[in-house]
Amino acid sequence: MKLSAKSSEKIAKSIIWAAAMLVVAVLAAIVIYILAKGLPTLSWSFLTEIPEGGGAAGGIASPIVGTVLVTAVAVLIATPLGVGTAVYLAEYTKGGAITKIIRFSAESLAGIPSIVYGLFGFIFFVMYLGLGWSILSGGLTLAIMILPTIIRTSEEAIRGVPGSYRETSFSLGATKWQTIYKVVFPAAIQGITNGIILSVGRSVAETAALVLTAGSSLRMPTSLFAPTRTMAVHFYTLAMEDISPANAFGTAALLIILIFIINVGANILLNRFISNKGKKKEAKGGKRN
Repeated sequence: MKLSAKSSEKIAKSIIWAAAMLVVAVLAAIVIYILAKGLPTLSWSFLTEIPEGGGAAGGIASPIVGTVLVTAVAVLIATPLGVGTAVYLAEYTKGGAITKIIRFSAESLAGIPSIVYGLFGFIFFVMYLGLGWSILSGGLTLAIMILPTIIRTSEEAIRGVPGSYRETSFSLGATKWQTIYKVVFPAAIQGITNGIILSVGRSVAETAALVLTAGSSLRMPTSLFAPTRTMAVHFYTLAMEDISPANAFGTAALLIILIFIINVGANILLNRFISNKGKKKEAKGGKRN
């Protein structure tokens, strides 16, 4: 029996809606389960004390600091490189051999398992450069890992800016760089920021690469050359070695809360930035009139 166009459309919409709801339900179930198990463990002492007994007692102060420092190093290094590469690909090339090589390299980096990144970081940063197990080694390794995400999202955001914006800027006598900096960047900032936020989320949740590069020290790091243990590595160690299920769930719950705060906070700041910029433009336009 042949279905009508309306019936086919309703069935397709129902399947798509069911698939979307299934994804939301699975995510909600995981988050609720971890929060229900982990929230009772969270306390001020848990957040401010250093782990003791391999993590069986004490808190997670040093893993929190280690996570922030490793992620900061990775993002600070990868963001200018990734955005700069995206600008070059979107604005300065015409699809030649160099462009294909850069895109192929970025796509290849995106498909490499994290343990391979960790092995490379261990051999190159830890051993060859002599940085040892340290925050710097872990941050540099993570920077290479998140580069493809920043490059691809930034390039798509820049390419999504209408060509009329550039043409208008050029017609007013602006140079190529002035057009990119004053016109293209502000229009593409939301997409670029989303890519950076995704990269931060991946950095915070990474384990395999950091075990081999940042180490697993429970001491409070005193410099970028000190070893550290991130929250994701701490959670993995506590859970896999059955050291303290309660502390493991508490660490996992804090990770979820941290990632949620990063995403929501970044979006709020970005929306305020765009809103304030729009108001300034309107004010300037009103003065000219």
